[in-house]
Amino acid sequence: MRVQAPLPVCCSFCKPLFTLFFSLFVWKSGTVLLLPGLACRLGLYVRKLNALVIGDVHIGYEEALNRRGVLLPRFHFQDVLSSLEGVFRFLEPELVQHNGLFSEIIINGDLKHEFGSISGQEWREVLKLIDLLSSRCRRVVIVKGNHDVVLGHIAGKRNIVLVDDYSADGIFICHGHQIPGKVAFRKAKVVIIGNEHPAVSVREGPRVETFKCFLRGRFRGKDMIVMPSFNPVTIGTDVLKAQFISPFLKSGVRNFEVFVAADKVYAFGRVRDLE
Repeated sequence: MRVQAPLPVCCSFCKPLFTLFFSLFVWKSGTVLLLPGLACRLGLYVRKLNALVIGDVHIGYEEALNRRGVLLPRFHFQDVLSSLEGVFRFLEPELVQHNGLFSEIIINGDLKHEFGSISGQEWREVLKLIDLLSSRCRRVVIVKGNHDVVLGHIAGKRNIVLVDDYSADGIFICHGHQIPGKVAFRKAKVVIIGNEHPAVSVREGPRVETFKCFLRGRFRGKDMIVMPSFNPVTIGTDVLKAQFISPFLKSGVRNFEVFVAADKVYAFGRVRDLE
């Protein structure tokens, strides 16, 4: 297991982008005009929905490790809160016209870590997180992930019903552990998934750093965005080395673009160019 240290500034060959815009069209100047999302650290702001998407928080991860004999300081939840506050501050200008609130905050799967049980840490921290998010938006949406088998018991305490997926204005959001068969998915122009926890390793001389990253590519004629995990304890799956678990990523990943989420968002080019 790799324990995450604070993410350093990227290497000299990276192209820094203070904000990264995912879009279907880009103007000559390079400024993106039509966009389903604005990447901010580990979150994705969907402007036309006034919605913030995060995923793979894995609350309770530390307690699960502790039970297996792995002693790990419990900094996960505080780091999640700190990261969220950074995202909220960054997006304040976007929310001025919305009275300072997101219309929705969408948690795209794996809010908690344990599969078939609920630990004490999960009960406490999931409810605290839902309360915090509820104070920042008009509605919290929880998309069910493969780790969320019994999450409904906790979410029900705040009258939140888990959904299998989310669809609006041609954007389809699902966790990514299975490919939906719904009409809304087939008609969608943009798909946003999590599940894979993408990261990328970069070598500069003898030094190798691994960073969480967004991936952007195509899947069945749709634009697809793969989001990094919001879990601060682990970096994730190195897209240059590992085999992927998501059925969305079984082929074509070498053509995906990589955008590192560090102190800013950095464009790294395509996966094949980094191999």
